[in-house]
Amino acid sequence: MKLGHSLLISNTPPPHRILSRYTTTSYVALSAEPLTERVKLAESLQAETLKILEWPAVCRQLSAFTSTSMGLRTAQSASIPLGQSPSESRRLLAQTSAAAAISQPLDFSGIEDVSRIIDASLAGEMLSIGELCSVRRTLRSARSLIEQLEEISSRSNSSDRYSALLEILQNCDFLMELEQKIEFCVDCNFSVVLDRASEDLEIIRAERKTNMENLEAMLKQVSAKIFQAGGVDRPLVTKRRSRMCVAIRTTHRSLLPNGVVLDTSSSGATYFMEPREAIDLNNLEVRLSNSEKVEEQAILSFLSAEIAKSSRQIKHLLDRVLEVDLAFARAAHARWMNGVCPNFSSGSCEDSKHNSLAVDVNSIQHPLLLESSLRKRFDLSTSRSPCSSETDIRRSDIVPGAFSSPVPVDIKIGDGVRVVVISGPNTGGKTASMKTLGLASIMLKAGMYLPAQKHPRVPWFDLVLADIGDHQSLEQSLSTFSGHISRICKILKVASERSLVLLDEIGSGTDPSEGVALSASILQYLKDRVKLAVVTTHYADLTRLKEKDARFENAAMEFSLESLQPTYRILWGSMGESNALSIARTIGFDGKLIEQAQSWVKKLTPEKMQKFNSLLYQSLAEERNKLEIQAERAAALHSDIMKLYHEIREEADDLDVREVALKAKETQLIQQELKVVKAEIDAIVQEFEKQLRNSSPDDFNLLLKKSESAITSIVQAHQPPGDFPVDRTASSSYRPQIGELVLIKGLGNKLATVVEAPSDDNTVLVQYGKIRVRLDLNSISTQADGDGAAVSAPRSRRQGQRMKRLKNLRSLSETMKDDEVSYGPAVQTSKNTVDLRGMRLEEATLHVNMAINARGSKSVLFIIHGMGTGVLKERVLELLRNHPRVAKFEQESPMNFGCTVAYIK
Repeated sequence: MKLGHSLLISNTPPPHRILSRYTTTSYVALSAEPLTERVKLAESLQAETLKILEWPAVCRQLSAFTSTSMGLRTAQSASIPLGQSPSESRRLLAQTSAAAAISQPLDFSGIEDVSRIIDASLAGEMLSIGELCSVRRTLRSARSLIEQLEEISSRSNSSDRYSALLEILQNCDFLMELEQKIEFCVDCNFSVVLDRASEDLEIIRAERKTNMENLEAMLKQVSAKIFQAGGVDRPLVTKRRSRMCVAIRTTHRSLLPNGVVLDTSSSGATYFMEPREAIDLNNLEVRLSNSEKVEEQAILSFLSAEIAKSSRQIKHLLDRVLEVDLAFARAAHARWMNGVCPNFSSGSCEDSKHNSLAVDVNSIQHPLLLESSLRKRFDLSTSRSPCSSETDIRRSDIVPGAFSSPVPVDIKIGDGVRVVVISGPNTGGKTASMKTLGLASIMLKAGMYLPAQKHPRVPWFDLVLADIGDHQSLEQSLSTFSGHISRICKILKVASERSLVLLDEIGSGTDPSEGVALSASILQYLKDRVKLAVVTTHYADLTRLKEKDARFENAAMEFSLESLQPTYRILWGSMGESNALSIARTIGFDGKLIEQAQSWVKKLTPEKMQKFNSLLYQSLAEERNKLEIQAERAAALHSDIMKLYHEIREEADDLDVREVALKAKETQLIQQELKVVKAEIDAIVQEFEKQLRNSSPDDFNLLLKKSESAITSIVQAHQPPGDFPVDRTASSSYRPQIGELVLIKGLGNKLATVVEAPSDDNTVLVQYGKIRVRLDLNSISTQADGDGAAVSAPRSRRQGQRMKRLKNLRSLSETMKDDEVSYGPAVQTSKNTVDLRGMRLEEATLHVNMAINARGSKSVLFIIHGMGTGVLKERVLELLRNHPRVAKFEQESPMNFGCTVAYIK
């Protein structure tokens, strides 16, 4: 069985399904031919219709979006599946919708078409290592597909959204055991059979390795002796005729008595000889090599047999992978052409309650005409699909809505209508519109979206049968009248109550009176035996069938009398005029010929009737245009109202999101402010340390007060406004004592020690860690007031954010305190010193890393690297900058450039 037979449904219904359709009494009365012949006839007509409707071209269009070689070949051969029942087509549409809901396509890399490999294994052939690895990669990649789908489904809120895709692969056997066997026995990176594949292979290779080592060692000794004796320019051990040997000049052959000459050089001056001592070892090497090959072939044969046993499961898995690939291709094709998901119109009473139209399609465009319009905008002829060089569509260049798009048409056919007669001028679009309907029916069966608007509704047809031969077809077929009638006769034999019949220019090519009579009889016959028949004609008499039977409907292609050009729009319920004389005039016919023809028309048509028809047509056209303008205005007003409604609704629904965003923005501002504060305090501390090193001990208190004053200014600058409720009476009477612990409100009620008595300006000097700050008495409180301060905390959102800033400042102060006191005194000892002088860079790097790793937490390390050329020092500093355990490092002293102190985390 070739790949895809279990998945790909033929373009024509299978025999057992067609047989059930032809058991009806109405069909038996039509023909007495055997059912098998009628089945073959139906298949033949269906295949020809698909070519007439240019279905292969649409499939080639779809092939640009496939991801596997199997999908590419299937689409290019127009073998994509067509649903053989409404339920099957619905399943295909559900798969397309599920794939369209996934923003990122699945990863199909690694999936190969291994059907030929499977067939070879079934034929008993031994597979190569590369073929085995192809099977393993395909199995692993297929399993990855279901994992990707399950992951996407788990992240979705709706578990049923991707069920149509999950169902394809859920019941598949991914043959993990076979994959593991191949992986255990074969190294796909180096294309070799692994030693562990079998015990015998492992033993053989071990013995061969030992023997080869002994052989090479012995030959190297012999070659060295020959070289020392002047028998060769340089020692050479090589292989000739699959045996190891040495090189020796012909003049020194006596150095190897009883040696065997295996080969000679091109000049004849050098012999390649096998020493007598190497004969047994070479023989053993040959035996072991042959045994290894036999064992490897046995392993490959075993794996080939395992693949043959699992051939049915592998082919079934490939079919399912192909089904997933085509689903994603249909989804990508739908996105390209701005397609919409069609609905089935069953034609039941229940369905009629919701929509009285059996066919309701708005603004549909022919996919091939749409592609042609895109080519005018993009030079796609030089762009190739990533899947094939034969297609001229590139996904990244295909943009919906390009200019020069084909004129969309509306197809509106009532539920009770069985025959539609389309009339109108030549080149007016009758045939193109009819072919668009037929192609839309095929695309619906294949689970494809339609290039239309809103929610198109199309019935499901078991067969789409067409007799179309015009100049618009890619393959022109200029049939004679007998050819047309012969084909129509075949169509009548196989058409059923669920078929769509498309007939172009019915009854043409013969005497008009006989053509009208025969055409009317055919249409009367079709109305009782098919689901829907659409015909085009220039016979006005056929448009009058609607007057006697409601199952007939008329449609006309619009023709502008002002521009004398067709508009390619369908006017449902109207009878069109051919306007042959007007078209002939625009083409450039001689005016005298046109005048003579018009005189004949006046003789054949009563003058009053001709004038009445012309006035009536113009009046109806003007009324229709007015109604269309009013409908467009109403639709625009409705769109504006709905847009305003959705904006208000989104504004209301988005309040929580905006609140979260506002909080995030405020948090970011606070973090930025904290960075600024930390940078300012760090700068003050560094300046303090720098001045302290360059000043005398007597200036310590002065420098400390300057630093405290600067830090106090920073804290006050970033302190929130004094809008906290404070008991002024209590604070004014409260006078803390030296050494008393007080709460600093600006630092989140942290405890600090009073180091000076309050001054006359109601300020007090307090110490928090190593930081001394002079604060106002109103900004401190006793420990007993802590609870009350917490109760009086601001409750507004803005004040809460300010309190968060104070807490962050408090954490910053604690961090600064920890940084100051966490490390012990930087006193150099023999235990915390590593001396690198005289070492090479590699040796020094090793010693530094060992010393850092050996040091404990919160310790210091003295590294003596000296000055010299500076290379060693630069290497040490680079290591310290990049080492994760080094918090910081500095020069040991301003006068010692040859030692660096590292602070270990």
